[in-house]
Amino acid sequence: MAVGRLKPCLKFCLPFLLLFFLGFTQAQQGYVNNLQLACEDPTKDNNISRGFSCNGEQRSCQSYITFRSEPPFYNTAVSIAYLLDAQATQISSLNNLSADVSSITPKSMVVVPVNCSCSGTVNDSYYQHNASYTMKFDYETYFSISNDTYQGLTTCQAMKAQNPIDYRNLEVGNKLVVPIRCACPTHNQIRAGAKYLLSYIVTWGDSISSIAETFGADEKSVLEANELSEDNIIFPFTPVLVPLSEEPSMIKPPQSSPPPASVPQIPTSSVGESDSKSSKKWVFIGVGVGIGSLLLLGLAGFLFCFFKRQRQAHKARPIATASPPPMPPFNLKPFSDSTTYTPNSWSVSISSQGVRHAIESLTRYKFEDLKAATGNFSESNRIKGSVFRGSFQGDAAAVKVMKGDVSSEINLLKKINHTNIIRLSGFCVHEGNTYLVYEYADKGSVSDLLHSNKFQTSFTLSWKQRVQIAYDVADALNYLHNYINPPYIHKNLKSSNILLDVNFRAKVTNFGLARTIEDNDEGGLQLTRHVVGTKGYMAPEYIENGVITPKLDVFALGVIILELLSGEDAANAEKNDGEELLSASIKVVLEGDNVREKLKNFIDPSLGPEYPLDLAFSMAQLAKICVAHDLSARPSMADVLVTLSKILSSSLDWDPSSEFERSTSLTSAR
Repeated sequence: MAVGRLKPCLKFCLPFLLLFFLGFTQAQQGYVNNLQLACEDPTKDNNISRGFSCNGEQRSCQSYITFRSEPPFYNTAVSIAYLLDAQATQISSLNNLSADVSSITPKSMVVVPVNCSCSGTVNDSYYQHNASYTMKFDYETYFSISNDTYQGLTTCQAMKAQNPIDYRNLEVGNKLVVPIRCACPTHNQIRAGAKYLLSYIVTWGDSISSIAETFGADEKSVLEANELSEDNIIFPFTPVLVPLSEEPSMIKPPQSSPPPASVPQIPTSSVGESDSKSSKKWVFIGVGVGIGSLLLLGLAGFLFCFFKRQRQAHKARPIATASPPPMPPFNLKPFSDSTTYTPNSWSVSISSQGVRHAIESLTRYKFEDLKAATGNFSESNRIKGSVFRGSFQGDAAAVKVMKGDVSSEINLLKKINHTNIIRLSGFCVHEGNTYLVYEYADKGSVSDLLHSNKFQTSFTLSWKQRVQIAYDVADALNYLHNYINPPYIHKNLKSSNILLDVNFRAKVTNFGLARTIEDNDEGGLQLTRHVVGTKGYMAPEYIENGVITPKLDVFALGVIILELLSGEDAANAEKNDGEELLSASIKVVLEGDNVREKLKNFIDPSLGPEYPLDLAFSMAQLAKICVAHDLSARPSMADVLVTLSKILSSSLDWDPSSEFERSTSLTSAR
């Protein structure tokens, strides 16, 4: 009966339904409306949250997206291009940048041209521009990558749908597809004069009218493009499509008036009230949108608890001061007659006489054990200087013979537990000498691999290994500067004091000159008349005035990065008929004309073409600011670590076969 009654209605309505669906195929795109926050709510995982519908006249087109400069890691055309899989030269030209490698003012909006294409099945197809991202931190999630790293240009729903890895199984090193939201104009938009669509990421204080004014677009066209009415609210970190009649140029946002003082009421459906509503769609912080915001806050709390539970084995850390959790202590297997002390009190001052009572947590070896392990300290087991290789029941170790007071090094190493700092396992006191037993680094020092084998082709450190070493050293120093109490300055950092394990992971060693960072009114600044160190690694303020700050280590790390890039010594006495310091030479490379060619000539020739030129520039630029003459111009170690983490992430994702294409990102004469 019911079906029979419907037949006349269907017969009458069918033409209108057909017109509706035909019109829908040419419809605009629905606004995501903050659904990207509902990452774990399956009811919110729909077409809108996964991407813009593939409903334009073309399946592929030129499109544009916006990105805000994020120093220190995404503040040049080159670095932004690498993150978004775009062309740096196009970004520079479009945004009137002086060079592909010019620093962009923090938080400045950059327009990025991308190729936008349909992706997916016939029934489940979306416009998108594919970038790729390699996970670096164990606390990263689809949610954080889409909303933090990519600033809302994608959604966690889209990433989950287009990556085969379950969100609970994400691990460091996973290579992920990042479907960036973009779109091509529909038939209606083209008829109205639109040639391009730009994906603009909303920020605080934005309204549809201000967005339209920024890009010279018609406000009505922006509303229609996103299926919005004048009364809808837009949210930060969500994309709004802006139809453009011509290619966008450098953006100079208009002076926007402040948001209304009072919180507007959620509009009702009464017809007569529409004219009285404000045409401004202001961005409101959560509390300003009433009940909806409470739901979002509840959801955020749920997500926080959920991800915290998923990663209860790792305590999440802020990216700006990221440092991995301590690794289990290195344990050698001493002979059965050695004595192990349990942790107890700790002496601040240790001499050979008092060392027995100070190192309760370390293994005490008998001198006979060390003689047997090192072959009576034979020349064949000598690693370098007074360091010998030893074998304790099959476990390799390094035995260092020291004279005099060893309190400085032992006091520090006793309290340290970091995977990139050499581990002290035990000791022995014999006839006035102290023998310290460390974990063994199979591959020797960075200095040996970079400089001793300069004319050998059998082995060279790869690009990715070099970036990993730089990151490891920065991680260790960041730990020293910020994560132990009291914090320490290494003060003797150089490539010969960086050892490599069997996996070429760096281990910082030799803490004989290390000293604490004093908590004083001068920001930890200390003075000394006893200036000691290695030429090429010592900061100018230390050499000239005996000034000691954590920026000493930053300067030395900058020199080491330059060594990793060039393969040259920190102080080269054979170059240009006179001594040249790497810390001075990098300024010549990165300034003036022909930067691209000068950088190529600076890079270690043993790498051949097997390195990404854009990332090499980022490394060189980081090293340059690390070795700045003015210590206040140098970044903190935490900032260095953040920058290196991004370079490392991009390097792990780098494909050598694509280097020819990427090398064109740097222009030759800027």
